[in-house]
Amino acid sequence: MPNEPLLSQADGYGIIVGLSILFCLIILAAVRMQKVYLSEDSDQSEMFMDVDQRERLLGRIHVQMGHRVARMVGSWTIVSDRLMAVLGIIAKLRVPYAHTSLEIIKMRYGKYAHGVFILLNLINNIFGCGSMILAGSQLVTGMTGMHVVAACILIPAGVVTYTAVGGLKATFLTDFLHTTIALILLIYFSLAVLTNEHVGGVSGLYHKVKARTIDLNIPGNYQGSLLTMKSRSSLMFGLVLKFGNLALVLMDTAFWQKSFAAEVHSTVPAYDLVSVVILAIPWCTGTIIGLSARAIENTPVWFDYPNTLTLKEVNSGMVMPVVLRSLLGRGATAGLLVLIFMAITSTVSSSMIAVSSIISQDFFRTYINPRASDRKVLKVSHWGVVFHGVFMAGFAIMLQYAGATNNWSTYFRPIVACPGILPMILTLFWSRQTTLASILAPLLGLASGVATWLSLSATWADGVINIQTTQQQIPGLYAAIVSFFSPALYSVVISLAWPSRFDWREFLRIDLIGDKTQSSSVLQSENTSNEDVREAPQQVAEHQYSKSTGDAIARNSTRTSLDDVVHPFDDATIRHIKKWLRIACVYFVVNVVVTCILWPLPLYRDYIFTQTFFGGWISMAIIWHFGAMFAVIVYPIFDGRHAIAKVLRGITSDVRGRQRHSAPQTAGGEAIEKR
Repeated sequence: MPNEPLLSQADGYGIIVGLSILFCLIILAAVRMQKVYLSEDSDQSEMFMDVDQRERLLGRIHVQMGHRVARMVGSWTIVSDRLMAVLGIIAKLRVPYAHTSLEIIKMRYGKYAHGVFILLNLINNIFGCGSMILAGSQLVTGMTGMHVVAACILIPAGVVTYTAVGGLKATFLTDFLHTTIALILLIYFSLAVLTNEHVGGVSGLYHKVKARTIDLNIPGNYQGSLLTMKSRSSLMFGLVLKFGNLALVLMDTAFWQKSFAAEVHSTVPAYDLVSVVILAIPWCTGTIIGLSARAIENTPVWFDYPNTLTLKEVNSGMVMPVVLRSLLGRGATAGLLVLIFMAITSTVSSSMIAVSSIISQDFFRTYINPRASDRKVLKVSHWGVVFHGVFMAGFAIMLQYAGATNNWSTYFRPIVACPGILPMILTLFWSRQTTLASILAPLLGLASGVATWLSLSATWADGVINIQTTQQQIPGLYAAIVSFFSPALYSVVISLAWPSRFDWREFLRIDLIGDKTQSSSVLQSENTSNEDVREAPQQVAEHQYSKSTGDAIARNSTRTSLDDVVHPFDDATIRHIKKWLRIACVYFVVNVVVTCILWPLPLYRDYIFTQTFFGGWISMAIIWHFGAMFAVIVYPIFDGRHAIAKVLRGITSDVRGRQRHSAPQTAGGEAIEKR
């Protein structure tokens, strides 16, 4: 790392510890206000792990489109959300009251397949979360000189506290806050660097980078240029990243939980919108900061001049911190440290909820205590958050001392996380995938991917296998391809060799934790005299909806014949869901064709950007970033304006009530209000 730290250790400890305490206070206040003014209680397991399940039972929608966009951008800033839109609608149609994706696996295939997918989901979450903590810790260490072990412990420590208190709702709130701050800081960094006198705007950046091309001559790029889209190493890295991102979404129960937590008319537009706006971050910030680093790294303005970053430092993410320290000073570098903390903690928080739901729902309630009360499940969820936080701190420390970097994790993670993707998709789409196929296909795919990875790594490195040789691009890419596609082949072969067919009505047997209690309370309320029930029109509608839902759940018990099982949604709702399913499928195809074929492939040719084309490229990237800010910051506030107004009215009413209560009383008992 640079001889002199970019920031002091005090800066590192102050930002990490201070922001952790600040977010804990914010979440405590927010959870309190939601409980008092919006009747949303995180002291219930459904609200802790799946924020809208109970609200949906009453026919209300509190998780709206704008908030979903902010949450998804905050959790995983990746483009794979467009596929999740399709799967989310299919899941809503076929498994309307599922809590987790693993619950769907168990309902269809039984406990052995359930155990396999629990393992695959845990592997995905552990390596995804661990690599984030490791990358953040290495960055903090490189920037401030803080010991990497301290960073690995302190980063998840604060997240454990506010996640255990607020549950999934806490991740929603922090996702929005994190993403808002991150997008504002990123656009400031991009514009401030671009307009810096040592960069010289779009024109100055273009000419400086073009001049550097003569010295650098990048292997694999057309004419060795940095101003070309024809780059072999970038193409391979992008493909590996695509596979890894698919795993991070589809094998992360947190994404399924967030999909279950909203209605279809907000699920599809939210996932589709985020798949577009998220392009702004790598496009705008990556282009400007990355090329600016090349433009100034051999000039005296470079922070550690005449030294340049080593390959390990680049793989550890030190490019952007050094560029900001060189051009914008300590303040901007401290702002980047805040941004890093935001990005990591948002992802870690989402991972903690996902793992805690696996521990409490898919393990404890399924195999240890099937009759556990809501309070008991909630307690296990809290302990699951704490356990995962402690485990991930230790896992990140292990990766550090093993010599792993974020680059190594990027190539390794798809190999171990991809095997369950296609079997999971086939679970919702193909009725002929058998139990044996669901168990063997991902395991065989995992073994095939690891074998491909290790054998090719050894071949390319003359028989040497270590942390350096296993992060080569070609072995990582081929292994990811094998891990992703081979399970589908195994599944089809096994399923056709020993065929069977699944009845989709079995999925309707999944209910909510408290549904039997709720449905029985609804039936009891039918015996209550009308004089004792004084309900507002909205409450009457909720009561009727709850009654019909309770009746459907009662008819869908495991003792009921499949011929008598009914879908909890009426025909109009099902038609509504199928309409959004068609929209999601069409958008998925269009988005993939445009963003993966029509846009990048024509640029992958013997072409170097002209100054005019480069100026248009940068300008469009900046415009796209501002569009993302509108979609992620402004729109969620507008979308949640009614809930915000309700909270503000409640606070105002309480304040006025306290003022009247504390005012002196006259002899007649009337309050004398003074202002």
